[in-house]
Amino acid sequence: MDAHEVNRVRAMLALFVADVFASVPRRDQRAKGDCYLRGLMLDGRRKSIQAMSLRLPDGNEQNLQQFVNQSTWDPVPVQRRINERLLPLVSPVAWVIDDVSVPKDGRMSVATAPQYCGALGKRANCQVAVSVHAASDTASCPLQWRLFLPQEWASDSNRRAKTIVPPEVTHREKWRLALDMLDTLADWGMTPPAVVADAAYGTNAHLRAALDDRQLAYMLAIRSDVTAHPFDAEPHAPARNGPVGCWPQPRYRDPALSVAALAAGLEPEAFTTLTWRHGSRGQLRSRFAAVRVRPAGKAVERPIKSAASAGQGWWDGILPDCWLLLEWPQDAEAPTDYWLSNLPADTPVADLVRLAKVRWRIEHDYRELKHGLGLDHFEGRSWPGWHHHVTLVAAAHAFLTERRLSPKVPGPDSPSTKSSTPSRTP
Repeated sequence: MDAHEVNRVRAMLALFVADVFASVPRRDQRAKGDCYLRGLMLDGRRKSIQAMSLRLPDGNEQNLQQFVNQSTWDPVPVQRRINERLLPLVSPVAWVIDDVSVPKDGRMSVATAPQYCGALGKRANCQVAVSVHAASDTASCPLQWRLFLPQEWASDSNRRAKTIVPPEVTHREKWRLALDMLDTLADWGMTPPAVVADAAYGTNAHLRAALDDRQLAYMLAIRSDVTAHPFDAEPHAPARNGPVGCWPQPRYRDPALSVAALAAGLEPEAFTTLTWRHGSRGQLRSRFAAVRVRPAGKAVERPIKSAASAGQGWWDGILPDCWLLLEWPQDAEAPTDYWLSNLPADTPVADLVRLAKVRWRIEHDYRELKHGLGLDHFEGRSWPGWHHHVTLVAAAHAFLTERRLSPKVPGPDSPSTKSSTPSRTP
């Protein structure tokens, strides 16, 4: 937005800030929040505090630095209010788990370490944050972020003290951070219609089991080497040797196959050409097949047969079944993508495909958040500063999303922006 466009929405932005930042106790802090949001939305190649201060007529670099890096205002209530406003407006078909990396120089920016950097496509010194987004075909919004703390930071008291990492924060795997965010949102009364993630998360059987335990539907991409048994495979128990000893428990006698091997065994008529959306260059279509399988592996949670036999650890040997969705483009030599889903067995294949492909919206999200709103332009080093910055970026994104989806909405007194019950699983 140029300066004229920003000035034209100043009144609406003031109402938005008054509502979203109502939990921030001081009026001058809320005014700095308004100023920071305008700086993020203004045209400009760099969205660091110094650069934004030079572009804003009321910009004061020292004040904004203090507001973002030293102030003690709590970003969590702000995040919750953004979610309350945006979820009814976006009407998501899924929540998407993703992560974003930001290359960094030096060692002293919080949570910076040599690790895989998606922005560069290689291992590099960077920060990584896990995120959850609400997405539909027409809009999306980030709901939560968690900064990934590498293992080397867990016991580095010097860097933790200098970057003000809270004592209770320690190293947690990215998939656990994603579950933490889903649990926080559930505590706020917000439940996803379904959870979607790429293969970096979906291949993890512990994450799939945790989503099942929370009774959350999912559509998760997986690698081609994930193993599964055919749906009609049956476990068998060998005969007992003699009158003493334990009864053998049933198990699958044939080894589980990779999903790539299962795909290779499908007949050509199992694949159907489907269109999942209209892109800028026309209809997006490919060939898909969906079959029921039973995922295998030591990490798969195995249900016990009954409460009466729980004490003995008895299990009937039957692995839970789910959907395996495959994409095999006409001109490809082998399937290119695989997904597992616990959606009901009568779910149409077209619905599975639409859900699997909804992640494109998040890529659009991150392009706007990073290149347009300066998500990765933060130059501070502290834990509070990083969380303040990403919350302010989310607020700017929410304001612009509201303007796009409901441009006539003036502010929090409008029915569509009052606190309402977020979308829930049907």
